[in-house]
Amino acid sequence: MACGNSLAKDVNELKAMVKAQNKRIDKLIKHIKEGCEAKEEKQLESTMCNLNPYLECLNPDILYHLSLSSDTTDFQKVFGDVRFVCMGGTATRMHKFAHFIMKEIGLKMNTSVQLKNLAEEAHRYALYKVGPVLCASHGIGGPSISIVLHELIKLMHHAKCQNPIFIRMGTCGGIGVEPGTVIVTSEALDGQLRPVYEVVVHTIPELRPTKLDADLANELKSMSDPCNDDFDVVLGKTLCANDFYEGQSRLDSAFCGYTPEKKMAFLQHISAAGVVNIEMESAPFAAITSQACIRAAVICVTILNRLDGDQVVSAKDTLKDWDSRPQILVARYMRKVLFGSDEDCNDEDSCNCGAVPDPDTKQQSAE
Repeated sequence: MACGNSLAKDVNELKAMVKAQNKRIDKLIKHIKEGCEAKEEKQLESTMCNLNPYLECLNPDILYHLSLSSDTTDFQKVFGDVRFVCMGGTATRMHKFAHFIMKEIGLKMNTSVQLKNLAEEAHRYALYKVGPVLCASHGIGGPSISIVLHELIKLMHHAKCQNPIFIRMGTCGGIGVEPGTVIVTSEALDGQLRPVYEVVVHTIPELRPTKLDADLANELKSMSDPCNDDFDVVLGKTLCANDFYEGQSRLDSAFCGYTPEKKMAFLQHISAAGVVNIEMESAPFAAITSQACIRAAVICVTILNRLDGDQVVSAKDTLKDWDSRPQILVARYMRKVLFGSDEDCNDEDSCNCGAVPDPDTKQQSAE
């Protein structure tokens, strides 16, 4: 029986591998039929824009907080194939996401090998590479995410990555939406409801626009499968606060100079302005990626409705389930980009909401 199960598993893995390779094989066959000759590869250039003009003078360029340096790592060889940079708050979340996305996009890893945290020696952030996906933790708040974004963008620049897509995944507080709802940010606002991120340079504040890619946001939202998903996906504005407590008008902070009535008035005010969630990283993330001409999106899951309270009281297992929801949509989007299609349920004519999804259809294997 054990032998039979092993054989069946091997057959399923082989089928999944063939499925994942179909697109690449079709392209190769097309080239052969058309009599295409191999062409000499063009010298790639960085697709980042508006970058520091003095970067080219840095030899080496030391990415201190990632423990990477251009003189000890061939950035183009190691990271040149990166197409997606996915970011999340904690190292644990990104380690789990790296294993999750590996299966979702059909990559295999020897069971005797473990994913390596490429930034481990810096003791600050986590960085995992899974094929064309770079998974990075960013810590909490604007200063933390801005530091790692600067170094990740420089890394993409030195590696000459071609139009990588940046996606921040995380948790947030919802405004008038049920806990567990996935929010795709349409516009990131600061604490004054301005679509800007303030950076003080030489004592002078600079207001940088927090522009996200609208098409990418809509594409991520369209990855929702209303027939089978047990959660809603909402597109709306995100308020990016400077802290977790007073900046979000909580009543459970160490200090509180406002009343419950003022708190509710604040939440109702931002809700009327179109805000559907609050977190602490979207503004710097949007501003910095936009400045570098990077397509970027923010997708978070709500872990409470702030109109109902301030503290997170849901069970750990429930929070763990909710935490995976943005990742599911991101995985569907990646499969669509990499393989040309993905299972979805947006076509009413082909939708069979009574069907039971086959978990095996989600498994793909490819190098």
